[in-house]
Amino acid sequence: VKVDEDYKRYYPYGSLASKVLGFTGGDNQGIIGLEVKYEEYLKGQEGTILTVTDARGVELDAAGEERIEPIAGNDLYISLDMNIQSYATQLAKQVMETKEAERVSILVMNPQNGEIMAMADVPEFDLNQPFELPEGTEENLTSEERQNLLNGIWRNGCINDTYEPGSTFKVITAAAGLSAGVVTPASSFSCPGFIIVDDRKIRCHKVAGHGSQDFTHTMMNSCNPALITVGMRLGIDSYYSYFEQFGLKAKTGIDLPGEAGTIMHRKEDMGNVELATVAFGQSFQITPIQLVTTVSSIINGGKRVTPHFGICTRDADGNVVENFEYPVTEGIVTEEVSATMREILEMVVKEGSGSNGKVEGFRVGGKTATSQTLPRGSGRYIASFIGFAPADNPQVIALAIVNNPQGVYYGGQVAAPIIRQLYENILPYMGIEEYHE
Repeated sequence: VKVDEDYKRYYPYGSLASKVLGFTGGDNQGIIGLEVKYEEYLKGQEGTILTVTDARGVELDAAGEERIEPIAGNDLYISLDMNIQSYATQLAKQVMETKEAERVSILVMNPQNGEIMAMADVPEFDLNQPFELPEGTEENLTSEERQNLLNGIWRNGCINDTYEPGSTFKVITAAAGLSAGVVTPASSFSCPGFIIVDDRKIRCHKVAGHGSQDFTHTMMNSCNPALITVGMRLGIDSYYSYFEQFGLKAKTGIDLPGEAGTIMHRKEDMGNVELATVAFGQSFQITPIQLVTTVSSIINGGKRVTPHFGICTRDADGNVVENFEYPVTEGIVTEEVSATMREILEMVVKEGSGSNGKVEGFRVGGKTATSQTLPRGSGRYIASFIGFAPADNPQVIALAIVNNPQGVYYGGQVAAPIIRQLYENILPYMGIEEYHE
């Protein structure tokens, strides 16, 4: 009998942030998540034991053994906040149970520098038992079926999957319209409850219409015809170039493997109807992390940050070995457009469709969305809300997405309260001062 020493990763927090952290396989190699992305920093060098054997492979004691000691890997320091992550996960689980939803994602980021404080995507899985299949799974699966099932369990909906953002995307249409000068907060719009585009009648969610309203109120009411009008004034060429300028066609560059790209019409295939549907967030798909990153650049003064977890690596004694730096693109929108957008989005939460996202004592800006999933008419919806605080100088931005909630499915009623509860707890914890009018 020969005893060999070996080391195995252990995850003290079980399923917390499982899809972000990832886990290692039998040979301690990263399989998903940060374990893969930062493998080279974490791995170190394996040690070796050299022994002398005879021709039959029996060790010769007299010769003794030589050891080449292993070199320990470095420690990775990340921006995830244990308390914010735990609370976000708890909220997501709660909503998933009460709304009988398929999955719930919550993303919390610093819009000024792209550091991610929380990324929950429930159901999560136990990092110490990553290959365990859920109870009630069929016994006799082929290895391919088994692997597909596991891949589904490990998928991180915040970055690996795309969805139609719906009305949260009106933030992008509004910013493009303000940037191009085709609309101002005071511009007036009339909404009879629908708009005719070519041969198509596109309805507003308020069938009776919103009547006459200024642009700020069209955002507060989340009025489709008004935002389609802004899209039409921009025209296909201009809208498409803003879509690219805002970075929506490229990936965000987040430090996790498997980020999905945007699924967008080719410019030459876009007609007025496609332009109209894109203007209010349908007929194309983006990842949740892409939405958070793009909205951040619109409210933080116009700089597109790279969302990330990795801050630095340190050696065993705690000395910094490497600080990570991430690209920032300036000039996405002007500071004026950014300030106007912050004000408009604060009004959405203060007195508009996002009022369930209001947090006592704090200024919050945001936007709700309710999008129907494909195929249309299937009765399946995605409710979401994106919100940031403080509205005048955003230090935190958060997005909640509820997939296929049962019963009431409106973003304003299902997703906005999630962010409200999150902020009621984390804003004081983050040391953000209360606001007194």
